[in-house]
Amino acid sequence: MKASDLFLRCLEAEGVKTIFGVPGEENADLMISLLDSPIEFIICRHEQAAAFMADMYGRVTGKPGVCLSTLGPGTTNLLTGVASANMDHSPLVAIVGQTSTRRMHKESHQMMDSISMFKPVTKWATTVRDSDNIPEVVRKAFKLATVEKPGATVIELPEDIARGNSDEKPMIPTFSNPEGGVKPYLVKRALDIIRAADTPLILLGNGCSRDCASEQITRLIDQTGIYAVSTFMGKGVLSDRHKQSLFAVGLGLNDIVTEAFEQADLVICIGYDMVEWPPARWNIGKPKRIIHIDTQAAEVDNKYPVTLDIVGSILETVNAFNEQLTCPIPTKTPQFEALRTRISIDLSEFDNDTSFPVKPQRIISDMRAVLRDDDILISDVGVHKLWVARDYKTYLPRTTIITNGFCSMGISLPGAIAAKKEFPAKNVVALCGDGGFLMNVQDLITAVRYKIPITVVIWNDNCYGMIKWKQTLTYCKSSNVDLVNPDFVMLAKSFGCRGIQISSADQFRPALQEAFSHTDCPTVIAVPIDYDQNIELAKKMGGYHCPLDPAKK
Repeated sequence: MKASDLFLRCLEAEGVKTIFGVPGEENADLMISLLDSPIEFIICRHEQAAAFMADMYGRVTGKPGVCLSTLGPGTTNLLTGVASANMDHSPLVAIVGQTSTRRMHKESHQMMDSISMFKPVTKWATTVRDSDNIPEVVRKAFKLATVEKPGATVIELPEDIARGNSDEKPMIPTFSNPEGGVKPYLVKRALDIIRAADTPLILLGNGCSRDCASEQITRLIDQTGIYAVSTFMGKGVLSDRHKQSLFAVGLGLNDIVTEAFEQADLVICIGYDMVEWPPARWNIGKPKRIIHIDTQAAEVDNKYPVTLDIVGSILETVNAFNEQLTCPIPTKTPQFEALRTRISIDLSEFDNDTSFPVKPQRIISDMRAVLRDDDILISDVGVHKLWVARDYKTYLPRTTIITNGFCSMGISLPGAIAAKKEFPAKNVVALCGDGGFLMNVQDLITAVRYKIPITVVIWNDNCYGMIKWKQTLTYCKSSNVDLVNPDFVMLAKSFGCRGIQISSADQFRPALQEAFSHTDCPTVIAVPIDYDQNIELAKKMGGYHCPLDPAKK
C-alpha cells in the first residue's frame, strides 16, 4: 500500500471523520489519497483557523480533532491553535508536511525544524522516518492526545515517506483507564475531613467536563449540601439553576463570589486545572484545608497546600464518594444561600436596560434568553470573555466554551464552525470582540462554502477592550488600544453572510432569533457596546482607584 494511503487508513481506524486544513506541496500525496477516503477535508483559509477548528472539535466531543498543514509557514501558522489546544487540555492531532528526508540535514527551501518548535507546546511530536512505522506513530499520537490530561500531538510526514510503500496494517485502537481504581480509604478520609469542616466549598474545573462527571457531581452536592463554584472552563458542570450553585469565578477582582472563598475553611477542588485560575486568587481569608480530586496529582504551589490528593478518574472518584455517603451531611453554610441571592440580583440588574450603546449585561441576558439549554456559546478572548464567565448562566457542560489557558484571540469564529458542523441541530454562537473577529475573519468564507449557519456576534467597543481595561485599572490611562473598524455589515455581506447592525438595545434579541431561523448561511450581528461598564464593574469590586476619569488625564 502507498504510505499516504496507509496513513489515511490509520486515521479511519481512529474514527476520524473530518480533517481541517490547508493543502500544500509537501502534503500533496496525502491530499490525493484523500480522494479515496471517506474522511471529509474542510478547506480553511488560514492554518491557525484549521487548528482552532480541530481544537474546538476536541473540546465539544472529547475526541481528537485533526488539522493539517504543509511545511514552513504553514506549520508556523498552525502553532498557535495547537498550543491553545494543549494548554486548555483539548485532544488534537496535527499533521504537518515536511520536505524530503534527503534534504532535512541541510539548508533547504521552506525547511525548518518543526518538531523542535512544537515540542514545548505539545504532549508529543515526532517525524515519521519509515513508512512501516506509520501505524505505530498514528496510534501513539491519538492515544497520547486522549489520555489524561488530554492535549495536542504532532505528526510530521516528509514527502518522500508519504510516497513510499508499506505492507503494514492500521493498528486497532484500544481503550483503558490508565488512572487506576479508586482507593476507598482515601475517599473515607476525604469524607471525614468534609464532615469536620465548618464552611466547605467545592471548586469545579475543566476536568469535570472532560470526564463527563456532571451527574455524579450534582448528586454529591445534593447529598452534602455543599455549595459549588465553577471556573470559567467548568461552567455548566453544575447547572446554574441549582440552588447550591454560586456561579463562576476567575474575574481577577474582588467579585461577590470571592466572599465564599474568604469564609471557606475547606475547598474541595474537583477537576481543577491551575492554569484556569491561580490559587493565590482564591486562597484568601480564613485558613483552609484543600482536597484535590483530579486525574493527576496536584501541581506544587505555595498557595495550594493540598491536605489530601486523590488521583484517578474524576467520575469514578465522585461516584465512590456518593456510595460511601450512607447518610446526608447537614448543610452548614446558610450564609452561602444569602450570597447566591445577592449574586443573582446583581446578575439581573440590567436585564431590561434600554440604553445605547448596549450594556454588556443586557447582551448577555438576551443571549441567555434566546439560546436553549443545549445550544453552544463560544466566547473569544477579550473583555467580553469576563462578562460571559460572570453573567452568562450555564445549565449543561460543554455549552459555554471559554478558552482560559492559552487564551488566544481569534478562536471563536473557526471554533463555532467546527461545533456547528458536529452539532447541526444546535444553535452555535461565536461571541467575538471587534479585535478578535478580524483575526480570523477570512474563514467566514469557509462557513459559507460548507453551508454551516453559525451566528457571529461582534462585541464592538472599538478597542482591544481587555487590554484597555487592564491598562486603565493599573495606570489610570491607556495606550494604543483604540481601533478603527470596517463596516461589519458590508464586510459580512461581501462574504455571502447576512449582516445586521444593531442601533438600539431592543433590536438585539429579535436579531438573534432571526439569525437562528436561517439555516442556509452564517449571520453576523454587530453590536455597539458601552465600554464604560467595564470600569463601573471594576469600581463595584474595588479594583479602580484612579482619582480622575482616565479619558481626562
